[in-house]
Amino acid sequence: MADTTVYPGQTTEAHPELFDIRAMPEQPPKKLGQLPENAIRQFFEEGYVVVEDFFTPEELDPCKTSINSLVDFLAEKLYRGGKIKNLYSEHGYEDRLTKLEEEFPGANVLLHKLGRLPQSFRNVWANERMLNVVEQLIGPNIAASPVWNLRTKTPTNEATTVPWHQDCCYFDQSNYKTMLITAWIPLIDATKETGCLEVGVKGHRTGRVANHLAVYKDTWYPVMAEGELEDTLEVKEQKVCPVPYGGILLFSNVLPHRSIPNTSNKVRWSLDLRWQRPDAEYGFFGLKEGVVLRDNKNTNLKPNWDVFDSLDRHLIQKRNISGVLEAPVDEFDTTIQGPWMTQWKIPHDNRHVIRHRQDKESRDVMTP
Repeated sequence: MADTTVYPGQTTEAHPELFDIRAMPEQPPKKLGQLPENAIRQFFEEGYVVVEDFFTPEELDPCKTSINSLVDFLAEKLYRGGKIKNLYSEHGYEDRLTKLEEEFPGANVLLHKLGRLPQSFRNVWANERMLNVVEQLIGPNIAASPVWNLRTKTPTNEATTVPWHQDCCYFDQSNYKTMLITAWIPLIDATKETGCLEVGVKGHRTGRVANHLAVYKDTWYPVMAEGELEDTLEVKEQKVCPVPYGGILLFSNVLPHRSIPNTSNKVRWSLDLRWQRPDAEYGFFGLKEGVVLRDNKNTNLKPNWDVFDSLDRHLIQKRNISGVLEAPVDEFDTTIQGPWMTQWKIPHDNRHVIRHRQDKESRDVMTP
């Protein structure tokens, strides 16, 4: 018998006017770093735009230094915990995480979950030229989204190959009605070989949210249900988007996209950074607030990163499922759970799903 359950993430609403060319703000006089109008128009008409030469090495190289420090921290943690026998200190930015992953499968997930926001990442997120571009897309008042990611794409690893989805599938329904801007920022040259992104051109123009399934294969990623890309989002063209180091790929929360496999011998590092209007609902289930970066009524605004960085999103979302706010933490747990898993049908069991179910059952037992 067919499953006729309607899941919380499903909606028949469509808001194309919030994402297509009608949403393009009036372009103010040009500020430092802003894009030509044809590039902004492409964002609203095609759903994405690649800017190949945006950040300078002086702006991005500190991020690589921070990543090396994070990998060193992870290696020491695994070594002290008896999980690995070698620190692989002779390896570097392009392959040390791969060596850790070989000895402790899931090392890349631990780093992804670490959630530390080094100053170098903050500097990129609040970069003046970057915010000037975001202003061209959503206006002068800008907040950082509560959801960001350091992507640890080790070679030939299913856990780092993200399937077709819309970013809004990870958020609650308030996010379906507001523009969320993502800048995908590769921290090496992102090519077909290292695993760049592929987008569904014009897939944002229906203003719809496609039906997703809660997990893809042995991962925690939602995946677009079969046929949704073409039938619901009316995508007729898929475009692979190589982006060189220093470049960015901009798209919104309703544009379908995926990450293709990394078939090289290098780790493909990248940042997902997101922005939206401060007066919009943040849409991440009320678990964490963002950071206001620009307010046209307060030109002396200083972003408050400390509170933001003190809240571990992965820990909060896990505890939200279990209902145990002080639940003990397994620092070597390589599974990820989140509220999006209750938004969509779970098609099969895997270790992430099983842990999610265990957490949810613990909450149900405690709830009278």
